[in-house]
Amino acid sequence: MESCRRHGILFLTMILLKFHCALGTPLSIEDGSAAADSSRKAVIAVRCDAQAPVIDGSLSDAIWQTLPVASDFLQKDPSEGKPASLRTEVRFCYDDDALYIGATMYVDDPSEIQSTLSRRDNAGNSERLLVSIDSYDDNRTAYTFGVTADGVRIDYYHASDYEHSRDYSFDPVWEARVARTSTAWTAEMRIPFSQLRFNNKDVQRWGLNMNRYIPFRDEDVYWVLIPKNETGWSSRFGTLTGIHGIQPSSRIELTPYSVADFTVSRTGNPVDPFYNKIDWRGNVGIDMKMGLGPNLTLDATVNPDFGQVEADPAEVNLSAYETYYTERRPFFIEGSQLLSGEGPDYFYTRRIGAPPSLSPNASFSERPINTTILGAAKLSGRLASGLSIAALTALTQREYVETFDRVSNKYSEALVEPLAGYGVMRIQQEFGEETSTIGAMITGVQRDLNSPAAEQLLTRQATSGGLDWKLRFDRATYELSGYAGFSYITGSADAVALVQQSSAHYFQRQDADYIDFDPTRTSLAGYTTGLHLVKQSGEHWIWGVGASAESPGFEINDAGILRSADDIDTWGELAYRENTPGDLFHNYEVEVSATNGWNFGLVRQYSSIGLGLQAMWKNYYSSSISFDYGTAALNDHLTRGGPLMRSGDGWNLYANITSSYSEDVRWNLWASRFGDALGSWNWSAGSWISVRTKGWLEFSVEPSYLRNVNARQYVMTADNGPEDTFGQRYIFATVDQATLAARFRFNFAFSPDLTLELYAEPFAASGAFSGFGELPAAESDQLRIYGQDPESSISYDTESAMYDFRTERGNVQLLNPDFNILSFRSNVVLRWEWVRGSTLFLVWQQNRSGYDIDGNQVGPRDLLRSFDSPGDNFIALKISYWIPVT
Repeated sequence: MESCRRHGILFLTMILLKFHCALGTPLSIEDGSAAADSSRKAVIAVRCDAQAPVIDGSLSDAIWQTLPVASDFLQKDPSEGKPASLRTEVRFCYDDDALYIGATMYVDDPSEIQSTLSRRDNAGNSERLLVSIDSYDDNRTAYTFGVTADGVRIDYYHASDYEHSRDYSFDPVWEARVARTSTAWTAEMRIPFSQLRFNNKDVQRWGLNMNRYIPFRDEDVYWVLIPKNETGWSSRFGTLTGIHGIQPSSRIELTPYSVADFTVSRTGNPVDPFYNKIDWRGNVGIDMKMGLGPNLTLDATVNPDFGQVEADPAEVNLSAYETYYTERRPFFIEGSQLLSGEGPDYFYTRRIGAPPSLSPNASFSERPINTTILGAAKLSGRLASGLSIAALTALTQREYVETFDRVSNKYSEALVEPLAGYGVMRIQQEFGEETSTIGAMITGVQRDLNSPAAEQLLTRQATSGGLDWKLRFDRATYELSGYAGFSYITGSADAVALVQQSSAHYFQRQDADYIDFDPTRTSLAGYTTGLHLVKQSGEHWIWGVGASAESPGFEINDAGILRSADDIDTWGELAYRENTPGDLFHNYEVEVSATNGWNFGLVRQYSSIGLGLQAMWKNYYSSSISFDYGTAALNDHLTRGGPLMRSGDGWNLYANITSSYSEDVRWNLWASRFGDALGSWNWSAGSWISVRTKGWLEFSVEPSYLRNVNARQYVMTADNGPEDTFGQRYIFATVDQATLAARFRFNFAFSPDLTLELYAEPFAASGAFSGFGELPAAESDQLRIYGQDPESSISYDTESAMYDFRTERGNVQLLNPDFNILSFRSNVVLRWEWVRGSTLFLVWQQNRSGYDIDGNQVGPRDLLRSFDSPGDNFIALKISYWIPVT
């Protein structure tokens, strides 16, 4: 354990020492021509030390009437470039501690103000004002603060020069209040300088833009209008001047928490001694945020708790690939954009604290949901030189579970996860007037393998990383991006053999003469590279081309995400768009695309062409339709480690329509249809309906249905196969799969700081297997169906639920793979920000599931049956308190 602790501490210490000089003596950078452009809009912030306004939303303080006004907003929609139809006035002042913003949003009729009370960052289609600040004046990053007409606060961070690059995990501690009059709604904001990062210099000049959304008129207006045909965000801002004599804060904040919870487990098997177990738990932990000089921030957490986080959606995965879920834990979401660049996903935060990797050899055992995180720390920021820095390190504990052996009638414990340390670091340098970037990234995982089982199944050490770049030309109209990376893992011969044979590699393929499976190997190395060129701005035509490759030995799944290596991929797309409103469309885009893929043996894996159309109609409804056609090819993954198998020609059609974003009742309908030459087909359909009241309630439901028939579903591999398949029998079947799900959300907002949220997902899925057969020869697309020739037969024993497949080469037995799965997951969270920055959570979670092998096709009644499935109930009370030390 000590070695892994030292590993994590040394990793972070290395980062701090590396940039010690930069922390002590901040670098400076001369203003680029874009920043120095005197033609940019500007507004002055006035110092107000003696008469700082009281934040109540009314703008009644005398200081507001003396300040310069920013008011000349222009429409982006519906009529780009025309003056806003309603006047908006925004004023700025500041003192030593905070920036104050006062705004008046005029209306013709107060009844036109459309807004719903909701929790923070959930603005929906409410009328709102957003203020975006580039406090580094780097023409690339920005912080956005906003408020709706009902006082709901909005905040997010732009890590790159794109308006919709938004990190909603940015949750600073600040204030906003609103009020209404007969002619306007007004807002006041107080943003402490401790919540912003800016360079340490006497005179500040910050980039600035503002946006007012008026849903009643479907109108979106900006202080600085960036045309739809052009790219860029903070690089196009106006300026906020007048701020001087302020100092970056040391920003030391502590947030201790306490949690009490209990879990009632009901597995559905009364013989299981853990059948109805009740676990009580109390816990404490602390989060810390500390400024390191004017530019960097250290975030740390000790013994973190994420009990308030929403559960992942249910699914049935019949593929060989892992399911990847989005990150929901606040500590790992915040700033995660800084730890990603061009190229592969070197870092997947959910590797940290993931479900245990090992299974105990026992009749019954506990089933921990995740591995305990002992602590984690993040370092992030941007130096005045344009160098961005981000790093994260974490330590997860050695995990044991209680087990019960029916033979000896004894309880014991078993290791299910070793102690592990994780580290990732990324640096990115901006340069040039176009703010091009070059970056580097490295990740590392170290495990303390102290048991034979862990040694056999898990790698000991994994390292990966690389360089990436993004070069922008002609005011960011063109962008040339690329990357080059590596990976290296070490471990026992057994563990590395498992990696070689995993679905990402399949080194055991006997018809792949360019790779070799080596069971004695104790390390594996690989590389990846890619290059993309896109034209992303222009009145009508935009396009992109690219190519990428991952060598057969490239492996990053210890810390990141890799579905498959041994790939060479190319793509190209060309689009024509029209953003000027016409008689029928408000805007539209037509796109054609083509993709191709090969492995490193130059065997073509896939080829496809596509055509898509998307449009926004004059009533602001939007719709899209796309068609893709793929040609037959040789696939090196269908047999899961066996020989190449041919896929058939296939096509896919998708269409959807969505109502106007400004409506209180919003909806979306979609449907898709797929078919191929081998008899596979599917169709799916779904919708999304959201109802927002002009008060405190929001309700949404998202039903979906999938019917999928796969005529080439892999089942198993058996011995005694023909020479044409290298002595193995690769058995497939047709599976008729149906999936029915519905996601419900209820959001009750008693105030912007007190909300109740309910999430529930009943889920039902079934699969019926038939037409069992085996691949007769490598590179074939046909199957030898059992029972359809005199030398083969198939039988089924209902008592043992076993199939028996017999051919001239012997028999193979298979447990009935049919399934009928029910699941119900729900999450109820009462969230109260009882003091600014301090939150109380009351949480009730359910996780129920049931399984049967009847394979009967599911229907709506099965969704109701999911409520009665066995499972866990989790109830927790968590309270945190924000302490601004400095």
